[in-house]
Amino acid sequence: MGTWDAGPFDNDTAADFAGRLDAAVPERRTGLLHAALEQALVPGYLESDEAAEAVAAAALVAAQCPGGEPVDPAYGPKSPIPLVGAELADLAVRVLDRVGLPECELAELWADSGEEERWRERLARLRGVLAGSGG
Repeated sequence: MGTWDAGPFDNDTAADFAGRLDAAVPERRTGLLHAALEQALVPGYLESDEAAEAVAAAALVAAQCPGGEPVDPAYGPKSPIPLVGAELADLAVRVLDRVGLPECELAELWADSGEEERWRERLARLRGVLAGSGG
């Protein structure tokens, strides 16, 4: 899974997503967040890379909410993310709910890792911030 910790950007897929955000012109960054969140809500089995990218997108949205944690400066995007609205917070809450379900490969991988509880706690904190913002 290319993961070194339970944070939203502590894996290769999310770090690559951050790089794509940095490479995009500022006007496209919000669209990339939206696309990552929407892709994770497509019905069917959710692959780990899509889920990891969506969790990273959710963390970027949560970082803009009251009580949101700053994104990891080492692996998160270096360029600023334009302000996002409540629509993305709503999508991010739905994504975090979906990522924790059995039909998500990322949830399976974390269950196999022995660190599932810590990962789920991280998701719950993100979800709490997003839901508190009206999501």
